[in-house]
Amino acid sequence: MELLRMSKAAKRLGTHPMTLRQWALDGKIPFTRVGRERRFSSVDLENVKRGSDFSTDRPRLELLYARVSGSSGRELSLETQGAELRASSTGTVVKDRGSGLKENRPGLNRVIAMVSDRSVTVVRVTHEDRLARFGAGWLKRLFAVYGVTVEVLHPKKIGGREELLEDFAFLVTTFAGRLYGMRSADNRRRLLTESGQCTDKGETA
Repeated sequence: MELLRMSKAAKRLGTHPMTLRQWALDGKIPFTRVGRERRFSSVDLENVKRGSDFSTDRPRLELLYARVSGSSGRELSLETQGAELRASSTGTVVKDRGSGLKENRPGLNRVIAMVSDRSVTVVRVTHEDRLARFGAGWLKRLFAVYGVTVEVLHPKKIGGREELLEDFAFLVTTFAGRLYGMRSADNRRRLLTESGQCTDKGETA
């Protein structure tokens, strides 16, 4: 049995080292630590090659996703993410400006659409929280249904304090807005009830 470094193991499998690293992080392929490096058994690699879980005839089609919170003042960070992703890829960069807590983002919606129509096989981000602050695991599982993997250049690194504060402010504002809307609806209902236009059950007179 031979223990191979990441690059040689990926080459033997015919895949990208980032993809192999993600498989290792997801527990899809075993590995051994030698110092700070991951090493892969030649036996395990052969088992993977013979198996059907990782085999695919689809060419590698990369999509690069970059996100910053806020609509302005973050252009440098956005460009930095894009440049870092492009440094080791020729894929298209999709950019988003918005909180990682926000589910309905134009860029993310485009990513999901491209994943679902099988236009890509790999989605790459600099940090996992660029994809989503919470729920990134669910997105990765969704992508996996379409045979798409997520590659993270810097695993487990948490975003900066300023952006976390912006996300917190977004969360508070969202809940406050919903609470205000509920109170407004209750007030309208109360006024209609007092005027006799509806019953206490909310039915119009």
